[in-house]
Amino acid sequence: MTTTHDRPHVLMMSEITADGKLTLKKGASSKILMKYMAPETETLLHTTRAEYDAIMVGANTIRIDNSFLTVRLVPGKSPLRVIPCSMADIPLDANVLGPDAPTAIAVCEAAPLERVGAIRKKGAHVIVAGKTHVELPLLLKILREKFGVKKLMIEGGPTLNWHMLHDRLVDEIRLIHLPFIVGGSDTPSLVGGMHINSEDEMIRLNLKKYYMCGSNLVSEFDVLYAGV
Repeated sequence: MTTTHDRPHVLMMSEITADGKLTLKKGASSKILMKYMAPETETLLHTTRAEYDAIMVGANTIRIDNSFLTVRLVPGKSPLRVIPCSMADIPLDANVLGPDAPTAIAVCEAAPLERVGAIRKKGAHVIVAGKTHVELPLLLKILREKFGVKKLMIEGGPTLNWHMLHDRLVDEIRLIHLPFIVGGSDTPSLVGGMHINSEDEMIRLNLKKYYMCGSNLVSEFDVLYAGV
């Protein structure tokens, strides 16, 4: 496992179709595809959550999926739920603001005070990490130093996944392969963000493990950053 001193070790975990998609179409919940995961793979997901100190997804994923992000199918403590939401505009009835696990909402200094106050009233921690938007390297540093997070998993959508990889913050990737093709030029895939200009900008992976989990193939990679 990669050792880091100023940030947690980060695992990106996601289910994807054979053509790399996360949902049926833009704006659709990933839960639609997740219900096709084998029971053994669902158990793997919850076992992984129980092994990590914190779990992070983007605010847009919360708006669409309204996930709980808790440990349910296996014994274990639910991790700290971390949601980057620069302007603190997360829905106040979101399940992650419920009492079943601790939650930290990361905002920027420009977030409206009334929204920040409303989040605090729901019992969530508020982390200010950046002036005009949430700066992910700073957020991870705060999670490590102030919350004691040594291991963080992300179940992000394509935007969060791209920013985490772009900022060189992901150490491992674990993919649950679903035997479907959904197509769609604007259907969300594992990583969104800006187009790259050359093959030199590709993020390289090292396949370290693959196995069947029930009826699903699972693949595990180390992320290789140039110059590291």
